[in-house]
Amino acid sequence: MTFRTPMIAAAAVMFSTSLLAQNAPKLKIGLMLPYTGTYASLGNAIENGFKLYLSEQGNKFSGREVEFFKVDDESDPSKATDNVNKLVKRDNVDVLIGSVHSGVAMAMAKVAKDNGTLLIVPNAGADAVTGPMCAPNIFRTSFSNWQPGYAMGNVMAAKGLKKVVTITWKYAAGDESVRGFKEGFEKGGGSVVKELSLPFPNVEFQALLTEIAATKPDAVYTFFAGGGAVKFVKDYAAAGLKKAIPLYGAGFITDGTLDAQGEAAEGMYTTLHYADSLGTARDNAFRLAYAKSFKMQPDVYAVQGYDAAQVLAIGLKAVKGDLSKKAEFAAAVEKEKVDSPRGAFTISKAHNPVQDIYLRQVVGKENKLVGIASKALADPARGCKS
Repeated sequence: MTFRTPMIAAAAVMFSTSLLAQNAPKLKIGLMLPYTGTYASLGNAIENGFKLYLSEQGNKFSGREVEFFKVDDESDPSKATDNVNKLVKRDNVDVLIGSVHSGVAMAMAKVAKDNGTLLIVPNAGADAVTGPMCAPNIFRTSFSNWQPGYAMGNVMAAKGLKKVVTITWKYAAGDESVRGFKEGFEKGGGSVVKELSLPFPNVEFQALLTEIAATKPDAVYTFFAGGGAVKFVKDYAAAGLKKAIPLYGAGFITDGTLDAQGEAAEGMYTTLHYADSLGTARDNAFRLAYAKSFKMQPDVYAVQGYDAAQVLAIGLKAVKGDLSKKAEFAAAVEKEKVDSPRGAFTISKAHNPVQDIYLRQVVGKENKLVGIASKALADPARGCKS
């Protein structure tokens, strides 16, 4: 009978592992995203992407069933600390996923850094999240505001443009996107002759469009997203500026907004870490699955939500579902290559994606791939001491 002993032992191990998985507590995930206001569509796309990846894993992470807790952050930084504490202190979530608005994400990062809760940022590009606020338990699956801006600065300088006006909302995302753009553009010999802004989420653009027309730059660089992006692009064209002064931007201006922008966006060049026509097997499969699940086409926000779930899965697999092992979780994520629909990317020591930034052009209702603006672009992570 001794020849059966290894089989019995193996069966016992399998049974005990299965029992552990069955008895593992639910993984509590707090979704702190905008579900109303300017960025509502972005929040919904991120949640959809996250849940799509989870469904592909049988609705479990490392054998643990998932329970979601949701808070509408309203893209309001003044409410952010209270909102995140509802999830952390009231609901005792294991993981925070959020947010879109950079000011909100900064408040989330502070709370996460102070109490050690795992935070995965699926959009907000605030440079400080993976700069001075960087921590072993804070990760981002989107971009830093610097990345698309810097890449477009390189593109526009290479096109021979010399004098550019910038326009954005006056908040962290807009300011940092413009700074990244200026760094790349000035490095290539260009000059930003005027920086225009208005408070978030104000969309009264007319006075600033008049100022652009009077300045007569070679081109305009812009950062807007969501509903504000729709109105700006339409107002820009309606003011007669589209043909006279080319409009360029970080890709958020045309991502998820092309249906509403219509002809006004046609031909516009943008830079981002995703495009609608990558044509890879991985992206094609993702787009098909997303369309089947949600009856709409995915955008960059859906990809970022999907990859937030992927990063969580990578770390949880390494620690066998035990989130108390923060160092092991971080080491696994830093070592892994994330198989994203955008193209494979890695996570830097500061926990920001090192990724290709694409140059896209609006053709019809798609952000068509033109080429790679910056290959494997890493954010400089200035101020990160992690």
